[in-house]
Amino acid sequence: MRSTRAVTALVMGAVLVGVAPAATAAAATAQRCDTGALKKSLDALVRAGDTPGILATVSSPACGRVSLSSGVADLGTKRKLRGDERVRIGSVTKSFTATVVLQLVAEGKIDLDQPLTRYLPDQNVTVRDLLRHTSGLGDYTASDEIDALRDRYKHFEPEELFAIGLRMPRSDRPWNYSSTNYALLAMIVKEATGHDIGAEITRRIIKPLKLTRTWWPGDNPRIPGRHAHGYVYDEGRRYDTTRWNMSYGGAAGALVSTPADLNRYWAALLTGKLLPPAQLKAMRATVPADPARMWPGANAGLGLYETKLKHCAGTWVGHGGGANGYRTIAASSPDGRRQVTLAINRHPSEITPQLLDLADATLCALR
Repeated sequence: MRSTRAVTALVMGAVLVGVAPAATAAAATAQRCDTGALKKSLDALVRAGDTPGILATVSSPACGRVSLSSGVADLGTKRKLRGDERVRIGSVTKSFTATVVLQLVAEGKIDLDQPLTRYLPDQNVTVRDLLRHTSGLGDYTASDEIDALRDRYKHFEPEELFAIGLRMPRSDRPWNYSSTNYALLAMIVKEATGHDIGAEITRRIIKPLKLTRTWWPGDNPRIPGRHAHGYVYDEGRRYDTTRWNMSYGGAAGALVSTPADLNRYWAALLTGKLLPPAQLKAMRATVPADPARMWPGANAGLGLYETKLKHCAGTWVGHGGGANGYRTIAASSPDGRRQVTLAINRHPSEITPQLLDLADATLCALR
């Protein structure tokens, strides 16, 4: 098995591509667009046995959009993974939900800071708190009321998930990650628009941006078209978890997408194509997140995170997600000019820190 040190060395190689001296401007542009070190890093992670396959798409003015892959999409057939495979993106869905909510704030249909006493009597919780996980609500995904195998194909309404979350112990910490926040946001969006959150994400984001490989699954447990199978490893056994009714994730984690579509979404969001300046500014205002629940240095905004880059100056903005056999890291430069999205078809995975480091290094190489 390949050592973590070897993989990290290849990750660091991606940084060297971006910062090596260049004799001419043309040579510098070519170097910034060299994805060879990134491909070697993907191959190393697969050879190490940490994941069946891994996808990566980078986007920048110099590179345009380049999709890479390594490993297999299906361990049964050994079909090789292609760069445009669909995956479940898990909690990256929260960013799409937050964008819809902030559009409705801009339209005067949702108040960002009015206490939600209708849903949470005697609690000073606002929509802003829900979006950035400062509500203190317990997380329904940690409840014993939901059994992964028993409820794999069960339909859940947002109201059910919210009710389960309310029965969980409240947190007394200033920041507590909870998908229950987004179940309640789905309810608020439906009250404001008359449509469920999936319909609003499709109408307001997926269709206008022409995200043709992004899909709200509803109750359909399958992933249509070309996609990577998802795998969960538990106590030495491997389970194919591709088919799943993701109403369980809902506004917090139901979407299917590709790294290329996610790059387009983040570029549009951060360059002001989805939100007016006031709402984008509110989205980007952050509070410290719990590093034990997220990653070191993560600061939570409204449906996104901003983190200081380790391999160069500046920060990256984005979100991570895990869902029943998949793990995704979507990262962008704050100005929306450069993106990298990585996705693997395994969850849970011990290589998440390496994925974060690879995303960080790649963004620095694209500078």
